[in-house]
Amino acid sequence: MSKIRAVRLGAAVLAVAGALSACSSGNSGSPSPVGNSSSSAAAGSSSAAQLAPSVPSPLPVDSLTANPCTALSADQVTQQGLTGAGEQGSSQTGPDCKWKSSTSQLNVVYISPITGNKNGLSDTYALKSKFAYFEPTTVSGYPAVYAEADDSRSIGDCSLWVGVTDQLAVSVSAQIGSGPNKSNPCPVTARVAGAMITHLQGQ
Repeated sequence: MSKIRAVRLGAAVLAVAGALSACSSGNSGSPSPVGNSSSSAAAGSSSAAQLAPSVPSPLPVDSLTANPCTALSADQVTQQGLTGAGEQGSSQTGPDCKWKSSTSQLNVVYISPITGNKNGLSDTYALKSKFAYFEPTTVSGYPAVYAEADDSRSIGDCSLWVGVTDQLAVSVSAQIGSGPNKSNPCPVTARVAGAMITHLQGQ
């Protein structure tokens, strides 16, 4: 997945959180719905928080959100065909980390905890109609969904959103520019996401 698309889609997911926050904050000077506004806002926020399946066993995420490059151990990086300690960056939705393939500079993987959202994977579910594809799945027993604003899977891009707690989702994405995985990149994201979950479970 290109970094431009990652940022754009992440911003869209962040917008859902912003909209929910605005609904529940009761800002002065804003029109209020007829009836009990507090109850309405609470109901709206609650229903949004329940759109995605619940996370069966929340994972420790402090190190992940502080530095996404700690999402994989050094051994896992090698096992996944990646190289180096990762390159930390940031976007509107939170921090991220990029690893390059050990065999081709055209192949990269990103792990991005979406810290700007507070309803975890449910904020991704709330945008279902905005995605070109939306395919729920599980990774190591954790709820996840393949989704992206543009369907570029046939040319090497795949995005997988994983619920690691009910309040935090992580985007695991691949941009495969060469090699046999270019025509089928989603298994790459699934393997990396599975490795991330295993690593977090050990913390």
